[in-house]
Amino acid sequence: MGQTLCICSRGSLTIDNKKYYFVQKLDEGGFSYVDLVEGAKDGRFYALKRILCHDREGRQEAQTEMEMHQMFNHPNVLSLVAHTFVDHGGKSEAWLLLPYVRKGSLWSVLEKLRDKGSLMPEKQILQIFRGICSGLKAIHEKGYAHRDLKPTNVLLDEDDRPVLMDLGSMNRARIEVRGSREAMTIQDWAAQRCTISYRAPELFNVESHCIIDERTDIWSLGCVLYCMMMLEGPYDLVFQKGDSVALAVQNPVTIPQSCSYSEGLQMLLSSIMVSNAQERPNINWVLDQVQDLQSRSPNTQTNMV
Repeated sequence: MGQTLCICSRGSLTIDNKKYYFVQKLDEGGFSYVDLVEGAKDGRFYALKRILCHDREGRQEAQTEMEMHQMFNHPNVLSLVAHTFVDHGGKSEAWLLLPYVRKGSLWSVLEKLRDKGSLMPEKQILQIFRGICSGLKAIHEKGYAHRDLKPTNVLLDEDDRPVLMDLGSMNRARIEVRGSREAMTIQDWAAQRCTISYRAPELFNVESHCIIDERTDIWSLGCVLYCMMMLEGPYDLVFQKGDSVALAVQNPVTIPQSCSYSEGLQMLLSSIMVSNAQERPNINWVLDQVQDLQSRSPNTQTNMV
């Protein structure tokens, strides 16, 4: 990782008896902040995610996010370098020290393409998408689901290797719903934790007796693929206009006639974005299809996942 960034402030902090210098702010959300820090000894850059814990429930949620990171050692899932809780002034913060991925999110890359009036080449889409699928497969094989997969939660390194991040919404993949009260609890949780324009149809109106499983991620995966092809999510405009996303996701996804990508890629997209969760494929099937499309494209790189 290059060391071209300058230290603008010598403010420091310590995690696990290791000292880090504050460099600059990277991002800010409703209850969390992300800062760029530099290791005092190794000179490496890291992303420090600070989560504000307002109560015991918030602290438990942060603890769960830490545990989710620790569960994986996979090139396509963001690892956790170190973690701690910091209490000061009666307030508690969870600190997650994460690898710094310089290129930023998939969304930021797509925005730059859109600003230039360009499209992402199909072989690049397949390469990145295969890595996303590999990370998702690792999560599903552990019996969990991400629940908030979207382009802003996918980081890209300099070699276009995608890394899934923001594991705070992850939970057990299979959820058995028994009764209307449980259904409403899950629906309310999804409204808070699953981004509306990437949320699976079954999470908008949860049935009283059903099983929610990891195929919610497959729907979101389809939305990510659509975004890579069209440079905007399939339901972004619906949401921006104030129309009902819950209603829109009940209909088959529409691929614009102007779409210049291969028939195979368009068919893959249509196969993933199936409103009925029971008819939606699993991650192994999707990964097989991506690898098959790559094998049919002679110039596609298959070594970067």
